[in-house]
Amino acid sequence: MSTEVSRPARRGTPPPALRQDRRVPRAFYLMVLPALALFAVFHTLPLLTGMFFSLTNYAGYGEWSFVGLRNYANLFGDDRIYGAYGFTFLFAIVSTIAVNIIALAVAIALNGRIRFKTGFRGIFFIPNILSILIVGYVFNYLFSNSVPAIAEALGITSLTTSILASPDTAWIGVVILSVWQAAAFNIIIYLAGLQTIPTELYEAAALDGATPWKQFTSITFPMIGAFFTINMVLSLKNFLQVFDQIISLTAGGPGTSTESISVLIYRGGFQGGEYGYQTANAVIYLFVIIAISFIQLRILQRREASF
Repeated sequence: MSTEVSRPARRGTPPPALRQDRRVPRAFYLMVLPALALFAVFHTLPLLTGMFFSLTNYAGYGEWSFVGLRNYANLFGDDRIYGAYGFTFLFAIVSTIAVNIIALAVAIALNGRIRFKTGFRGIFFIPNILSILIVGYVFNYLFSNSVPAIAEALGITSLTTSILASPDTAWIGVVILSVWQAAAFNIIIYLAGLQTIPTELYEAAALDGATPWKQFTSITFPMIGAFFTINMVLSLKNFLQVFDQIISLTAGGPGTSTESISVLIYRGGFQGGEYGYQTANAVIYLFVIIAISFIQLRILQRREASF
């Protein structure tokens, strides 16, 4: 009668049962495949196609030929490109700062001990679910008709004409609409962050005689640093891609004073016969947004670590 002697497992080698548990079930891959296929078809493939056409003189119709990097070289000598970049960055920086200041102030107020807190939270979230185009046309009517009529009745001569009609003030209307619409989402993020702060910290600070401003700078703002980073990065990225607000309010005018990069790409690529040229512009802008978001994220994360 033969007996089998079990060999001791090698040191550092996990048991067979444990090795089997570490394997990812095939069902997980099958569930990921549809999403991966949709992402490839509707995102990766159009991106690669656009990069290819950026190397051609394709007008959006008819024949085309390969021109290499000529489109990219021409971008650096186009004054209209520089004007669109200048407006877009000015608008994005001002709007990002304004929306985060307003959203944080409103979130702190809604997080306090006030009546009808839940109802106010729902009201402030409404702009986030409305169509920005429809809201834009409403604001267009307000800026062009209602505000001048009210200003004339009150004797405010500087507002008797629409701010959208002047190249110097049209961008302010775009900022007002964009901040009003974007603040809703930022308020929700800040509220989520404020609710993670233990109330004991405020009670201890109050016993030590800390003023509300001191409590904000020493407790509130440092504790919601991660939420502030999220809002700043997402806000700047979204504002850099501003399109609907401009189309509904100014259509890029007066002249080209409120023409953003996205509007310029749309107009030139789909309406101006510059498909290949504006596709090159879009490719450059894609890498610009990625670089800005990465740099901004690294800087803000270092600020979080410093607290």
